[in-house]
Parts: sequence; structure tokens; C-alpha cells
Amino acid sequence: MLDDAGLLKKLDPAGMYNLIYNFPSQMKTAMAFGKSIILPDWRPRDIRNVVLAGMGGSAIGGDLVRSYLSGELKIPFLISRNYTLPNFVGPASLVIVSSYSGNTEETLSAYAQAKDRKAKIICLCSGGKLLQQAGQDGFLWVKIPEGYPPRAALGYSFVLPLMVLVLAKLVSDKQNQLEETIKTLTNGLGFHKTEKKTSENAAKQLALKLHKRLPIIYAAENHLDAVATRWKGQICENSKMLAFANFFPEFNHNELVGWKRIDEYKEKLVVIMLEDKDDHARIKRRIQITKGIVERLGVEVIQKEGVGEGLLSRIFSLVQLGDFTSFYLAVLNQINPTPVEVIDFLKNELAKE
Repeated sequence: MLDDAGLLKKLDPAGMYNLIYNFPSQMKTAMAFGKSIILPDWRPRDIRNVVLAGMGGSAIGGDLVRSYLSGELKIPFLISRNYTLPNFVGPASLVIVSSYSGNTEETLSAYAQAKDRKAKIICLCSGGKLLQQAGQDGFLWVKIPEGYPPRAALGYSFVLPLMVLVLAKLVSDKQNQLEETIKTLTNGLGFHKTEKKTSENAAKQLALKLHKRLPIIYAAENHLDAVATRWKGQICENSKMLAFANFFPEFNHNELVGWKRIDEYKEKLVVIMLEDKDDHARIKRRIQITKGIVERLGVEVIQKEGVGEGLLSRIFSLVQLGDFTSFYLAVLNQINPTPVEVIDFLKNELAKE
């Protein structure tokens, strides 16, 4: 089924596959956008914290930035997925307001709070009310190209916040790391593309293992937590099926106990452990022990490790695998991966009030 080019095209009229396939070039374009940003005269010492306000596909890029920079950034960096900002946000805060559509009501509310608290603000959007408001208020904005589902605009929602932090001199230059990542992802296309037969295609093989099962994704808190969240979101939105994620070491202190009573549904479960070669030594040991516990319960555990020299390449190689897998899962589920009707329904119902 996954090697039937005609079927894949029929089930994907909006071209989600092309968006996934073209992600490396999107990342390259986003770098050019980032280089055109001219920040106000913000001094690093005047920025005490960074908050990225966003939801869904507009927030996951910030999550990946936070995770990637967790070992370098010297000030707190928080992702705010809410109508309200943390109370500490004020004049010493840099608030990156990210809404792909520009009309996300939670993010517009957060923008208004950031403005009232006189925070340093930069807005990332493709248009909508946010672009209009930022222009009227005189705040810096970057207009992202239109026409993408927000989750498919990750190149922009990741690269632009990262480059803002670089331009603000809060972290070191990342051009070399980004270029290496684009090269790694471009090479990865040959392994995951539709033309690659299932017998040689890791994404297709993984999709077959996850089909008609409930994926539970585990990863270490440092560096790969946002990747696990991305996998969960892509499986839910593209494949139209539930997935769950949690992180080492925290889930070892609570969720692990919940595995005791699974006899009625264990054949429907599958665990994916996302790993990095630089995971903490004790995390590696926890992964090993936890894998044994789950397997002894009769549940399959699949381990996936990122590829590439640098951390950024390894992070995004796993993102790429997850994105392609979610597409092939949609094919197996015989469903168009692009529409998200229930989210549209929810927004329409909220708009009536």
C-alpha cells in the first residue's frame, strides 16, 4: 500500500507530502528571512527572560529552540501556550509572539498583555489581526509566507525565533549548525521519500508498526522533549489518531506505575523511545531499565536515535522521521493528512460567543 504512488497522491490532494519533503528548502528560505531582521537597539543585559507566546504549530518551533538551547542560553526561556502571560513578564522581557495565521485568539490575548506590560516584542505571522495590530502599535514584525498549515511551517517557526536570539546576542551564531542540519535533512530525503520501497524505508516501516496501535513516545527532558511533542502532534493531526508523549526522568516517578494494569489493551500499545548520543548517562540507564520493564509486559519498544554530527542535526533528523511516519500513517488510515476539521469546528463554535 505504501509503495502505491497513485494511492498516495489520491489521499493527499492538498500536498502534505510535498510540504514535508520540501522542509529542508523551507529551512533555508527561513534563514534568508532571518538575516533580513533588524532588531531595535536591545542590549543583552536589558533582557532578563524570553517568552514565546503561541499555540500548536506556531509554538512547537519555539519549543524546539528552547530545547536545543537549553545548554547554552543563560536566561530563562518559556513557551506560553495560553491567553495569559506569566506575571514576571515586563520591560525586561523579550516576547516573541508567534501565530502563523495571525488570528489565534490565545496569542492575540498574550500580545495585548505583552504590550500593556511594555515588554520588548517581535511578532511572527503570515498576516491577520496580529500583523495589523503590530503595524499599528509600531512593533517589529516578520511576515511569513502564506498558504501553509501551521504545523507545516516549522522551518519558519523554528529558524526565525532562533535567529532573533542570535541577533539579540543572547546565543552564539548558528549559521554553520543550520547549514549542517539542512544538509543532513536533504540527505535524509533519500531514505524517507515515497519512491523508496517499504523494505528500505524506515518511515514506512515505522508507520506499519504504529498502524492500528496507540503510540506512546518517550524521550529525555533535555534536547528531545520537544521532538517527542512534535511526534505526538504530527501523529494526531496528520494521521488522525491518538498518540501520547512523556519525558525521562519525570515519568519514571509516576506514569511508569500505570503500566501495571494493561492486560485488556496491551496488544494495542507500542512505545517509541527517542534517544540522543549525548543523553545523560543516568538517562541512558533509565531508558535501558524502562525498556526491559515494558517489554516484559509484552509491549513492543522501538528505539530511534538522531543522526548527524551536531545536536541540531540530530534533533531535526528525528523530527523528519516523525513527520514522514505521520504521513505514511495517514495513508495506512486511508485519510487525507491535511484537514483538521474538528479544530476548525471548535474555532467556529468559539467565534459564536
